[in-house]
Amino acid sequence: MTDLPLDGHRVLVLVTNYGVEQDELLMPLERLREDGADVIVAATGSQPIQTLVGDKDIGRTVQPDTTIDAVDPGDHQLLLLPGGTLNADQLRLDDAAMSLVRAFASSGRPIAAICHGPWALVEADVVRGRTLTSYPSLRTDIRNAGAASWVDEPVVTDTEGYPLVTSRTPKDLDHFIGAVGRTLGGT
Repeated sequence: MTDLPLDGHRVLVLVTNYGVEQDELLMPLERLREDGADVIVAATGSQPIQTLVGDKDIGRTVQPDTTIDAVDPGDHQLLLLPGGTLNADQLRLDDAAMSLVRAFASSGRPIAAICHGPWALVEADVVRGRTLTSYPSLRTDIRNAGAASWVDEPVVTDTEGYPLVTSRTPKDLDHFIGAVGRTLGGT
């Protein structure tokens, strides 16, 4: 739980149908829902989402609520981008997903990304001048995309422009989910 009442808040999670890191999808999904948030999982296709553990071991399957191309970004208050190397790499090639990322950033609504999830932010060109963190291998990509700085911290919240919450790995999920809850709850 995030320890905040999130009733009436709507969160959109974007993933591909294969390769999302299991805990980076399921833990925020479950904990935000426990706190009352309406969390919608949008995938690139309507078939079940196959999660992975550590980018290699088969994890749980999850049925998406909708597809990315059917989402109206105005229906949601926060965008969440889980990692998983395969998921994040394919998601950044999806034009509809990148349009949603840009729509959230340009409207000033919060975006939260963990691990390899910030690759979508780099591709959508929405990290210029921002301070963020990610899985360490994205550090150079993020700096090259014009971020003011990449830092090695469990969670980073940058409120310049649109609120941006980023985190490094599944080990940081408690920090990440807490910051997402605070951002969504307006505290």
